[in-house]
Amino acid sequence: MSEFGFDTKCVQEGWKPKNGEPRVLPIYQSTTYKYESSEQMGRLFDLEEDGFFYTRLANPTLAAVENKIAALEGGVGAMLTSSGQAASFLSLFNIVSTGEHIVSSSAIYGGTFNLLNVTMRRMGIDVTFVDPDDDVETIRGAFRENTRAVFVESIANPALIVTDIPKFADLAHAHGVPLIVDNTFPTPANFRPLEHGADIVTHSTTKYMDGHATSVGGVIVDGGKFDWTNGKFPSLCEPDESYHGVTYTERFGPAAYLVKARAQLMRDLGCIPGPQNAFLLNLGLETLPLRMKKHCENAQKVAEYLEKNEKVSWVNYPGLASNAYYDLAKRVMPNGTCGVVSFGVKGGREAATKFMDHLKLAAIVTHVADARTCVLHPASTTHRQLSDEQLKECGVSPDLIRLSVGIEDVNDIIADIEQALNA
Repeated sequence: MSEFGFDTKCVQEGWKPKNGEPRVLPIYQSTTYKYESSEQMGRLFDLEEDGFFYTRLANPTLAAVENKIAALEGGVGAMLTSSGQAASFLSLFNIVSTGEHIVSSSAIYGGTFNLLNVTMRRMGIDVTFVDPDDDVETIRGAFRENTRAVFVESIANPALIVTDIPKFADLAHAHGVPLIVDNTFPTPANFRPLEHGADIVTHSTTKYMDGHATSVGGVIVDGGKFDWTNGKFPSLCEPDESYHGVTYTERFGPAAYLVKARAQLMRDLGCIPGPQNAFLLNLGLETLPLRMKKHCENAQKVAEYLEKNEKVSWVNYPGLASNAYYDLAKRVMPNGTCGVVSFGVKGGREAATKFMDHLKLAAIVTHVADARTCVLHPASTTHRQLSDEQLKECGVSPDLIRLSVGIEDVNDIIADIEQALNA
């Protein structure tokens, strides 16, 4: 049978039950795994044999979900993490060391901006933020001899900037470094960065992949095509004395990056999700294409309503013909972008707060991208640690309201917005 379509992969990939085994992915709620000989256990520890020996590194439930996500994104493998923030950190720290440098889009989630701008700088890793809309020559000027990675979001949270992935991929590869793309908002249902030149993909699976606000998690997907032997990444190409002298590129070929991330970073940092969370994530993935279609349909109608409302000062949604990213979004994300709409209410920050307080269906929560409609004021919550200048760099204005449109009846969502605006 030829390769399954995307919708089928969401349901069928990952868990392949054998005769008499459970049809539904089981929860392997165990920290340890029994073997008949110490010799076999030794081979597992030497990475000479596949298997499970401690859930801090790998677990059968997690492995099934990782295989499914790798298939959805088109990668050679994936590694689940305890949060999206952990996925962002590990994806970079796996290849960037003290004294080295990252080029990052400035239009990224506030927590990730802080991770790069504060925490990783304290580790001796420098970063240059660039406007994703800048021309090629301007962005090229941000690269240094010690640059080791480029990091962007496919659709920026909450600025909703649609990033030109091929442009950043070309720039990264011209400098011999990989492009890492956080693909949380569109999900692989609407966009697959590896098909557009990216090398590594990350997600906060807490959002649309889970889809029901039940489980915090993240994932790193390895495209398996980047040449780590170009002289810039000795940690992948020289013996790792902390792991019996294994050389990842020699032993694991296209999967070298991912094996190192698991064997070295997950071993030492231990930020792995529990089997129960992976099980819940898998349930969400089974309905991902259905939900994303509904999210996008509802968000489009809500954005069109807001654009016509005289009490709204501005609306940002890539599906609107008036949007600066409309043409790019239609070209690379023809099935839709995401269910998040940002807008401003006339009257600024005070009016935005009053509007939110009067919502009845939409809840004010520190979350985005699940089945229920929710709303947040980033400048005073998720991005409150940033200065006004940093907020501007991230594409966040003081009056910006981030509305995550759910899968309820869109007429009810619009009615709720209307009564809150009137109030």
